[in-house]
Amino acid sequence: MSNPNNVSLNISHDLEFIDGHALNIPTLSILNEDGDIHHGATAPDIDESTALRLYETMRFIRALDERMQAAQRQGRVSFYMQCLGEEAAVTASAAALDQDDMIMAQYREQAALHYRGFTLDQFMNQMFSNERDLGKGRQMPIHYGSAALNYMTISSPLGTQIPQATGYAYGQKIKHIDPQTGELNSAIDNITICYFGEGAASEGDFHAGLNMAAVHKSPVIFFARNNGYAISTPADEQFKGDGIASRGVGYGIKTIRVDGADALAVYAATKKARDIATTTGEPALIESIAYRLGAHSTSDDPSGYRSKDEEANYQACPIERFRKWLVKQNWLNEEEDVKAKETIREDILAALKRAEVIAKPPLEELVSDVYDTPIPSLQRQYEQLKNHIKQHPDAYPVTAGRIK
Repeated sequence: MSNPNNVSLNISHDLEFIDGHALNIPTLSILNEDGDIHHGATAPDIDESTALRLYETMRFIRALDERMQAAQRQGRVSFYMQCLGEEAAVTASAAALDQDDMIMAQYREQAALHYRGFTLDQFMNQMFSNERDLGKGRQMPIHYGSAALNYMTISSPLGTQIPQATGYAYGQKIKHIDPQTGELNSAIDNITICYFGEGAASEGDFHAGLNMAAVHKSPVIFFARNNGYAISTPADEQFKGDGIASRGVGYGIKTIRVDGADALAVYAATKKARDIATTTGEPALIESIAYRLGAHSTSDDPSGYRSKDEEANYQACPIERFRKWLVKQNWLNEEEDVKAKETIREDILAALKRAEVIAKPPLEELVSDVYDTPIPSLQRQYEQLKNHIKQHPDAYPVTAGRIK
């Protein structure tokens, strides 16, 4: 019988508390370390072209991460964050989406953006904040965005994208709702995926966003990357419950946990989650379990909070696992793969050298489209900054020489 409390009453006469870990959440795994399908598992329906594009994206991102980490240590860029160990989680989930689905990322999802078509030069222009940067040099490195590729510009504060994704996805659903009945009158053509780490799931925005999505039935996929650490804080010091998946169940959201180093498992789970969102208009939550192989960022030293022995236990590479599977499908030529890796490294270094000598954006672009017409206080600040730079040009060697 329904009740105003919206709970399942299930009356009992025994005084008994439910254990905090009473819910047993399985972890979906399809592909083993040798590149074989687990006994009893079913591989998702993925064609050769998609699988190769997925692999090539992971391969590219690993090379980009390695080169840009070195570039930061050389002082060529100020900041960088790698995707090491999570390439399969990010790329395979992106591969399972439609190109017109909206992606709201945190800051470690560059693979999803490259899968969509973000070019090497576009990556470099953003990291060097030059005049060809789509963000006009206003963001710190790795805070990408592309309207053309349906990739919302990244915001540094943790979790802000979670309630935003809920609202955006609801907007995608509205045009498919019958105004008379309030029910869906057709399948939803595009949905939103929202990436975040398990640390961001400790923010209030996480709880507000998930509850809002569940109550209002918003077609959003919440993709939680549980990589074991929120910067230097291990997961067991962040929460007591069973990961992030248990929270999805608590909010009444269809939920699955996957092996985030298994590209096939992530692809299958995301395909299913998207099907749920498009056909029912409701949210889904995916918790990806994959160890963060590198530091949190170039500003972090993981040796201060985790041991070498621990790191050695989690060195299995998700890219290598998927590569072995591709070889066994006769979809990947190993000799060509080796040559491609070297070519990618050369291309990345060449793009880096091109981007770092391109002029910075004109100073006036700091305020040119913040408002339709800059407000007086903003204009005064701009004039003060312009005069200051003119008086002390040697102190600003990286600014473009086009101050008006």
